[in-house]
Amino acid sequence: MSVVVTGATGHLGRLIVESLLRRGVPAGQIVALGRSVDRLADLAERGVVVRTADYTDPDSLRAAFADAEKLMFVSGSEAGQRVPQHHNVIEAARQAGVGLVVYTSIAHADTSDLLLAAEHRATEEELRASGLPYVLLRNSWYLENYTGQLANYLAHGVAGSAGDGRVSAATRADYAEAAAEVLTTQGHTGRVYELGGEAFTMTELAAEVSRQSGRDVRYTDLPVPAYTELLVSAGLPEPYAATLADADRGLAHGALYVPVADLEKLLGRRPTTLAEALRAAG
Repeated sequence: MSVVVTGATGHLGRLIVESLLRRGVPAGQIVALGRSVDRLADLAERGVVVRTADYTDPDSLRAAFADAEKLMFVSGSEAGQRVPQHHNVIEAARQAGVGLVVYTSIAHADTSDLLLAAEHRATEEELRASGLPYVLLRNSWYLENYTGQLANYLAHGVAGSAGDGRVSAATRADYAEAAAEVLTTQGHTGRVYELGGEAFTMTELAAEVSRQSGRDVRYTDLPVPAYTELLVSAGLPEPYAATLADADRGLAHGALYVPVADLEKLLGRRPTTLAEALRAAG
């Protein structure tokens, strides 16, 4: 089995490669792709095949996908550029005759009104139309989106525009393990998995931070424009801040809530909880 993993220099792609190795996939049958292959040198030393590939360079993709049986297609990170970039990936996979494409999408991509969802929806539609066998992994939010802000929460509290909405966040490691399960077992072709962990509200997030830290941390709910301004004042570019605030708007109405069942089934265990992730981060 030859498994090609795109975006292996990123957090999720790297974790997927590591999950495949832990599952006993021979290193020589794993191809890790990235724009900066020097960042993959340690994988190469362990026997993983390392190749340069860029979503904007169709020739590099065709060369990288040569002889691939399965393609782990980690979505691009450049919002606004994903549609043309993902087209390049799908077309290169079609030309290479890849046997299965596993794509990391977003929760409820086919119906979501999140700004982030539009490019994923377009990619899913093109993947279906390509004739390639596929699996869709519709990942909800990362728990790291929250645990990475722990110091800020302790200093300033939790703010957002999520209201009482529940987010089914899971760790990158759990999403990676689920992807590795799909790549190494049978019966997934054509399936759509809505993946997420045990859901929580932002008020529950603040309460858990308070419980573990012994500090009084509160959640402040803001109108979307005010939250956007807050993110900009914290140093985020306005388009990115607007996208994050829009995600909170959708979160308030269930856009990032999914039942835990699909992720639990693929993992064969309960996903990492918010409390566990905060404890590990602290």
